[in-house]
Order: sequence, then structure tokens, then C-alpha cells
Amino acid sequence: MFGGVGIYAGQLFFALIADDTLYFKVDDSNRPEFERLGMRPFQPYGEGGEVMQYYQVPVEFLEDPEALRSWAEKSIAVAAHKKKMKGKKGKTP
Repeated sequence: MFGGVGIYAGQLFFALIADDTLYFKVDDSNRPEFERLGMRPFQPYGEGGEVMQYYQVPVEFLEDPEALRSWAEKSIAVAAHKKKMKGKKGKTP
């Protein structure tokens, strides 16, 4: 799909690694935190191409397990919310 490695928490796809860069899943609840730190979205086809809902993880977090855990948990929650919403779309009242 994107030529990288997908990272799961159980059944939840919440992160990926592409070109030696770690990206976490985002939505409106956590995207501003990434943008505030100047992180960029994952664009599998290069600049000007499609933007996926994954943002670069700050390099300094890779050496800070507590910070990395906190951001990963938020991305896992985003993935869980998206999966829940996807499941609701297929159900009829």
C-alpha cells in the first residue's frame, strides 16, 4: 500500500515506518500537537501527492519512552475511534 512497515496495537493500525521515519495516526484531536512542533504528514508519493492521516513523530521522542508512549496512546485512541466509526457506518438502525 505505502511501501513501509505498519505498526499495530492489537487490531488497530496506528503507526507506520517509511524511509526510516516513524509516523503516528492523527485526526483533529491530536494533529495540532504535531503541527505545533513542525511535524509533516506522510506523503507516500512525495511532495504535492496524497497526504495520509499520519504525521512524523519528533525524533527526540524516540529517545524518551514516556513521551513516545503518551503520543502512541493518543494515536491508538484515534485508530480505535476511526474503527468504531467505520463499524457504525455499516449498521442500520
